[in-house]
Amino acid sequence: MALRKPVSPNVARVAAANRAATQEPQAQAFVNAVQLFPFSDGAIYQVYTAPGAVTDIALQAGETLIAVAAGDTARWVIGDTTSGTGADKRTHILVKPFAAGLATNLVVTTDRRSYHLQLTATSRTAMAALSWTYPADQLIALRKAAEQSAATAPVAEGLAVDSLHFDYAVSGDRPAWRPLRAFDDGRQTFVEFPASIAVGEAPPLFIIGPSGEAELVNYRVRGRFYVIDRIFDVAELRLGTRKPQIVRIDRVADGSVGRKGKRS
Repeated sequence: MALRKPVSPNVARVAAANRAATQEPQAQAFVNAVQLFPFSDGAIYQVYTAPGAVTDIALQAGETLIAVAAGDTARWVIGDTTSGTGADKRTHILVKPFAAGLATNLVVTTDRRSYHLQLTATSRTAMAALSWTYPADQLIALRKAAEQSAATAPVAEGLAVDSLHFDYAVSGDRPAWRPLRAFDDGRQTFVEFPASIAVGEAPPLFIIGPSGEAELVNYRVRGRFYVIDRIFDVAELRLGTRKPQIVRIDRVADGSVGRKGKRS
């Protein structure tokens, strides 16, 4: 029997980096049949497709498509179209495999960013559509809106996007309101929730001290974000009394989670 050639350490490192960077669909991030991924540079977004079904990959409104490249163009149908007009005009990348069991990657470049996607063809289950939320863009918009209110003056100060830190881990229960991610700008912490938070009960936020005691902290609600005027190491979101749902947010060492905000 032939001996298996050992895997090169370099190849193993690349494979491990790709696995760590891959964002899988999350149940709490669906709005109807649309999966919303929080955008992060360098992340790989997993997309499930099926023969006979078209999956719609929608870009940000106003974003201009530059190029689309796929690893396998012979066994996948890949096209693009647009919807809306003016500032609301959106580009849609449409993908469909010829058969189940196929896999390839897709790179989409625009005038604002690059998207990296992993396409997998199942026998019959396909994601109808996916899109992204853009925390940095939304945070800038929040700060501009806050300039109109003296009560939110700290939020209205200038934002350096390069100063954002996404090294937070979200763990615990998986209620519909479970945060998509947390990040800070070195002065304030921001917790981003799925769109469904607008139609349900919002959980209170507690800071967990070194001895494990929970302390209710002041924060502001801005759209889908909690804005906390401090940096914390550990916090918990709790909802319910008899059997509370608890989601934990841990600030980790730089680089341990990476800029995509890995969730367990």
